[in-house]
Amino acid sequence: MIKDLIPPPGPPRGLALAQLVCRTGDGAYYICAALFFTRIVGISPVQMGLGLTVAWSVALALSVPLGHLADRTGPRGAAVVLFICAGLGVASYLFVSSFTMFLVGACVYAVAQRGGSAAQQAVLAGLVSGEEVTKVRAYVQSSYNAGLAVGAGLGGLALLVDRREAYYAVFALNALAFFAASLVLSRLPVVPPVPKQQAAEGGAGKSVFKDRPYVVVSLLNALLLLHIPLVDIALPLWISQHTAAPIWLLSVMFMLNTVAVVLFQVRVSRAVTGLHSATRHIFLGSVLLGVGCFVFALTSAGDSAWLAGGFLLVAVAVQALGEMMQAAGAWEVSFGLAPAGKHGQYQAFFGNGTTVAEMAGPLVLTGLIVYWGVPGWILLGVLFVVVAALMGPAVRWGERVRAAASPVPPDSTDNIGETVAS
Repeated sequence: MIKDLIPPPGPPRGLALAQLVCRTGDGAYYICAALFFTRIVGISPVQMGLGLTVAWSVALALSVPLGHLADRTGPRGAAVVLFICAGLGVASYLFVSSFTMFLVGACVYAVAQRGGSAAQQAVLAGLVSGEEVTKVRAYVQSSYNAGLAVGAGLGGLALLVDRREAYYAVFALNALAFFAASLVLSRLPVVPPVPKQQAAEGGAGKSVFKDRPYVVVSLLNALLLLHIPLVDIALPLWISQHTAAPIWLLSVMFMLNTVAVVLFQVRVSRAVTGLHSATRHIFLGSVLLGVGCFVFALTSAGDSAWLAGGFLLVAVAVQALGEMMQAAGAWEVSFGLAPAGKHGQYQAFFGNGTTVAEMAGPLVLTGLIVYWGVPGWILLGVLFVVVAALMGPAVRWGERVRAAASPVPPDSTDNIGETVAS
């Protein structure tokens, strides 16, 4: 078990450490941001929501161009610069006194964070062999969750103090965490930039937008990522309005999900060795996500807090396993269908699915689950299963296009991923 938590030495350990450090800062920030901006700075909740929506929309628009720039200039250097910019964006919150200043800082932070994450994925693809990409990505994800959990605890301490200085300390910590992560990334081996001509010959089109199979796969994955806003957006309202379970159970569910990913993500990902096994994991994981939705729907039946609480814990456990399986398969697909030399822009586009889910998820899930109730849970579960069933044909389409564009056809066995980043 302990072995699963520690990445092998070299680039995998450096990538995981950088993620652990910067997400620790982010975890503290997420806990404190809303109260700081509304109570300390004096920005209204509507202004804060509008500012964050604008910031993440700008990040969505600029992520692929920044990913392309990372491919052309070298992803390691791009990741270092963008993480420093993210730290500066967070540090600017220490001086915010108006909505305009908040909006500028939020845009810098969102754009740099998304672009830096895409560049970091390109670094991973450049330093890790194709057959190890998903395994290393699992270590990185495990570190991501561990960092968020530790950071959330630190943010909770700031909430207990509930003073301006405590919130300032959290934002300073987040900024320093990004600076430290950039230092860790700067010590990794250099991934050389890809010349323009070589990049143009590396795939089916000049940009990810012209790679239709990859676009379809990314859009399908974005729908599957609607499970992300469930715990922090839909479930609090569902538990309080539709079940007899105590609302404090939500914290237990959050910790169960987080700890499960930290402890078992690497182990779950070991079975993913190529595109074929990846699509199987996506399908089975998404079926589990659907089953979890059906169990969530049962929590509204009856007046027993014990029964409702039991169903909630079962549902979140099922969904945690589904999330890990779906994620492992999606990582393999995102790298396996991306042409060599284009991982920056391809990972940026694929990663935008998370941003879309977090932006659209609150509205979609609130309408489906909070207002529609049990039928909404069932419809969401069916959506997960149907989308997962469509993923297999989409991935096979991408394989055919990639094989036609590549001078060295990918292996037809389950080791397809081995040719990805070599």
